[in-house]
Amino acid sequence: MITATLLGTLGNAPATRADTTRPTATACPADLADLADKAECFNGRDANGAYYTMAVPRRWNGSLVVHAHGGPDFSYDSSGPTEDLARWAVMVDQGYAWAGSSYRRGGYGVRMAAADTENVRRLFTDTFGRPDRTYLHGQSWGGNVAARTAETYGRQPGAYDGVLLTNGLLAGGSRGYDHRVDLRVVHQFYCRNLPRASEPQYPLWQGLPADSDLSPADVHARLQECTGIDSDPAERTARQQRNLDDILAVTGIPERSLDTNLLYATFLFQDIVSKRLGGRNPFTNQGVRYGGSHDDRALNAGVARFSADPTARRDLSYDSDLTGRVPLPVLTLHAIDDPQVVVEHEAAYRATLRSASQDDHLVQTFTTESEHSELSDSEYANSLSALATWVRTGRKPTPRSIARTCEDFDSAYGTGCHYDPGFSPAPYATRILPRPGGLHWPVMTAAQERAWSRIDGVGIAP
Repeated sequence: MITATLLGTLGNAPATRADTTRPTATACPADLADLADKAECFNGRDANGAYYTMAVPRRWNGSLVVHAHGGPDFSYDSSGPTEDLARWAVMVDQGYAWAGSSYRRGGYGVRMAAADTENVRRLFTDTFGRPDRTYLHGQSWGGNVAARTAETYGRQPGAYDGVLLTNGLLAGGSRGYDHRVDLRVVHQFYCRNLPRASEPQYPLWQGLPADSDLSPADVHARLQECTGIDSDPAERTARQQRNLDDILAVTGIPERSLDTNLLYATFLFQDIVSKRLGGRNPFTNQGVRYGGSHDDRALNAGVARFSADPTARRDLSYDSDLTGRVPLPVLTLHAIDDPQVVVEHEAAYRATLRSASQDDHLVQTFTTESEHSELSDSEYANSLSALATWVRTGRKPTPRSIARTCEDFDSAYGTGCHYDPGFSPAPYATRILPRPGGLHWPVMTAAQERAWSRIDGVGIAP
């Protein structure tokens, strides 16, 4: 899915107010033939240019789920929210209304995405009336967006009542991509082909130069050239197999998601650095000790090193890092073997809420699944029900009580209940190589924060 996304055009222009439409009735997703009998679907485009899709069940239970999509996608159009509705139609099947935004442009920007998520909630309320209760849902990068939305808008009376975060990237942008920083430099040490010696050189923290014409297919071809990742192991050269073994051992990234992570370490970094931070570097690997290869001494002596620009790091942190000041019940669901957003993000999130004395608002659940983009429908339905019961009764559930109720939903959906109630993730730094010594970046002045509020309306530059 990421390859198709990255092939899209970067940086669509935002719409003007003249483009704004109120929700228009539309056919429900074609691949959900039964949804048309259960719900009415609507779409439109808001004043900032974000496309949105809404669904209202014919037997509506009175509650709304506001969805924050993952990615970030580098292009966007009206199809995105409809595809998300199709993926999470189980929520509508359970009687919840549903609303999701494409966000106003492609590319990175957590505060921007949070503002657009809040805007689609307001559009729904203006059109259909205030729901009895409203729940936020975000998956993957959308978990970061939903958590930021809850922190920013969750204290507004009547806005949100609870939050469901699934396979969420919850360590924030300032450290959530450190494993991809490491992959970028380790790949280049072994492969020497991104860039090649015959090509113009550039610092690897850029991901790719702003004017690069490389496509995702080109980057994948260079990964294949170096590691033989697409080839049967018997068909790889000895050098390819050793390169692959070293890259996997040092980075800890599973082979099946190596391609996806390298694409993000090139194209996402290019977007963050070139389009959002004016060419400044927010990443560092100074002092990181790499291990697990056939020759760690040579690797650490030869791998590219760089230090972050403190202002870039500050700006990325301001846009995407979480404060933990969330006033709502938060339930998380995370696959233990998630190959893209490692489960240790949950440890980072709990530590963030604990630092703000808000961890009493958090219940975390884990499953033995090994997928990132989609979990069991039975678990989604069960998680949403557990959150709604918590909000309605005030009785906080436990991982074990949530695991017990899943079978009720699996009898309807048959997709499995894979909870491990006894699991607890290790600290984040045990999985993602820490940046030694701790990183202390200058905080923003009030004037700088006001200036930020004028950039892209809400955050990182358009």
